Amino acid sequence: MEFYKVHALGNDFIVVEKDWIREEPRTLSKAICHRHFGAGADGLIIIEKRGDSFGFRIFNADGSEAEISGNGIKCASAYLYYRGLTREKEIKFNSLVGERSVWLKERNGSKFIFRVSMGKPKLSSDSIPFDDGTYREKIIDYPLSIGNRIYPITLVSVGNPHAVLFFDNFPSSLEWKEIGSEIEEHPFFPERTNVEFVKIIDNSSIEVLFWERGVGETYSSGSGSCASAYAAYLKGLVGNRVLVRTPAGNIIVEVNEEIVTEGPVEVIYRGEWLK
Repeated sequence: MEFYKVHALGNDFIVVEKDWIREEPRTLSKAICHRHFGAGADGLIIIEKRGDSFGFRIFNADGSEAEISGNGIKCASAYLYYRGLTREKEIKFNSLVGERSVWLKERNGSKFIFRVSMGKPKLSSDSIPFDDGTYREKIIDYPLSIGNRIYPITLVSVGNPHAVLFFDNFPSSLEWKEIGSEIEEHPFFPERTNVEFVKIIDNSSIEVLFWERGVGETYSSGSGSCASAYAAYLKGLVGNRVLVRTPAGNIIVEVNEEIVTEGPVEVIYRGEWLK
């Protein structure tokens, strides 16, 4: 099976076309994304031509299927342009949570910059989903208890669930990863959750660490950047255009009626999966 490796600021994906796959996607994702026994990636993206748009499915490294991915959509777009499968300035993808549009801004060989519409954020407890026994229209600084500590979390769905925590100074590497893992698997999240750790730099920029559902630590996240910026916007900490500093580079997030994100992508290699 032929595949392409693409990354968005270190958030890396294996991209394949649906017709190439000969095994169950969840099984393939766990195998090919393994960092030691496979090609290594945060997730597997499967695309399929559907008239004027493309089908988009994404599977995490643990084999679970995600609803959407901001960086994944960018990586799928880079693949299509790199392979010459589209020349349109706008690409439309059909995901599990509806249609998403991507616009090409710049290209330099195998490197691209894209803008992605992530749709309208959802805040209610049933749309996250989050279930502590009480329906809530929005959840800001909810006191989530883990062990003997309380973590104030703000919840945002941009098609997939996010729990955002704010810090003046980040915890140690070991500590924030433990917190991320525990929140991801907390029983109040019936479908688990992504977790973002945010530090406010000023009213137009934030710094974020990412713990992704089904993956663990990632260098960046498109949807996580959107959720972090929107959570900060909800709390009145930033304006409606935010520079998100990730461990691997910067992503821009704009908050209007819909959330739009912009960032770089690179196609890095083509391979053949022999299993």
